[in-house]
Amino acid sequence: MKPGTLLIAIILMHAPVCLAADNSKPNVLLVMCDDLGYGDPQCFNPGSPIHTPSIDAMAAAGMKFTRFYAAAPVCSPTRGSCLTGRHPYRYGIYSANTGHMKPQEITLPELLKKEGYTTGHFGKWHLGTLTTTVNDANRGGPRGKKHYSIPSQHGYDDSFVTESKVPTLDPMIKPKDAGKHAWDEIDDKSKAVAYGTHYWDHVGRAVTENLEGDDSRIIMDRAVPFIESAVAKKTPFFAAIWFHAPHLPVVAGKEHVAPYKEHSVYERNYYGCVTALDEQVGRLRARLRALGVSENTLLCFCSDNGPEGQEGKAPGSAAEFRGRKRSLYEGGVRVPGIIEWPGTIAPGSSTDFPAVTSDYLPTVLDVLGISYPSDRPLDGASLVDAMRGKKVRRSQPIGFQSRTQIAWHSGIHKLYSGDGGKTWELYDLAADPRESNNLAAAQPGLAEQLRSEAIAWQESCRESDAGADY
Repeated sequence: MKPGTLLIAIILMHAPVCLAADNSKPNVLLVMCDDLGYGDPQCFNPGSPIHTPSIDAMAAAGMKFTRFYAAAPVCSPTRGSCLTGRHPYRYGIYSANTGHMKPQEITLPELLKKEGYTTGHFGKWHLGTLTTTVNDANRGGPRGKKHYSIPSQHGYDDSFVTESKVPTLDPMIKPKDAGKHAWDEIDDKSKAVAYGTHYWDHVGRAVTENLEGDDSRIIMDRAVPFIESAVAKKTPFFAAIWFHAPHLPVVAGKEHVAPYKEHSVYERNYYGCVTALDEQVGRLRARLRALGVSENTLLCFCSDNGPEGQEGKAPGSAAEFRGRKRSLYEGGVRVPGIIEWPGTIAPGSSTDFPAVTSDYLPTVLDVLGISYPSDRPLDGASLVDAMRGKKVRRSQPIGFQSRTQIAWHSGIHKLYSGDGGKTWELYDLAADPRESNNLAAAQPGLAEQLRSEAIAWQESCRESDAGADY
């Protein structure tokens, strides 16, 4: 057995718990924001200046996870973890705009297709380039040919995607003098220039229709018909709906900026695009109810990492937590997480159970009673018991790597290194969520135990990345 495999394979030793009737497989929707901070939605931070009534309503109707983590402090790695149940260092997506989803990886849409699901991906992809011929986004075209990896290669029946970021309003254009962070809505679009990123359909054609206005609405305009079609055909569906908001550059329409007009350009457009995104969450939930499928739909909501920019200089909020995007301190990876499943999850419930985006795959497989190869390490764990409101301990710790940073979450304790393992810090997250009291010197035995576990897990990831799992 490979080093670290025993620890991360614990979940596979338990028989799956099937919650779904054979003739009523639950639909699964993974909704993700881009750079939304833990403290941005009001249901996680009542003092937030951002109006998020739909996200708040979802939390009131489902379960709020107060310790929900993105698998990485930047977007591409986290996104891969949602689909594979594995840490991105196992398959070579170490950071944003690096690597691609490898064909040998087993993805959630691939597994669900075998169970009769129809599968779709809408919005941001960021797990490979989408064209080998046209210069597109960060890596698309001949320059990134070796990283060509599109949704149809990974189990998807339908898709409407960009490689990476776009403006959150009128996503295909920008002002000639555009800044990096934000701008107000362009009144005279004849003076705009191309942003340089395309939306691509499922057969690799650049989309040209219905690309004006709020980007979150543009994405949902494709996701909703996909859902409606599946319902009409009485087919269970899986969809990833991955918004670009509120990733830079943030731009919002006049109606969404209006509540924040007294704020700076950056702030009002950040707040406005989150409120616009929130409207689309409400639209999605309302449509599920109207179609009569809300009670048979597992609806998940989270962010891919913490908020962009320096604290005090950027509008996104990490609440009380230390660090922001790109950091493995809590503010960089602890994100708003909500799961709604009417009739299964008690409304208005909340849990401090530590969960991570890698948990999506094993949770869905547990719900459906689907097995996963026992010789391939998973980093995620099933959330079924936590969703039922049971007081349970996580079956395995959560490991993080990002550049020179390492973190290891075991229960309430967290071990952290910012220099590749040369020095270590130890925090009790229950007593010290701000990570202000380093306990490494006071509790050397615990620090060494966790360090040894983290190093074994790193070695397991290195073996996976070298191809041992294939």
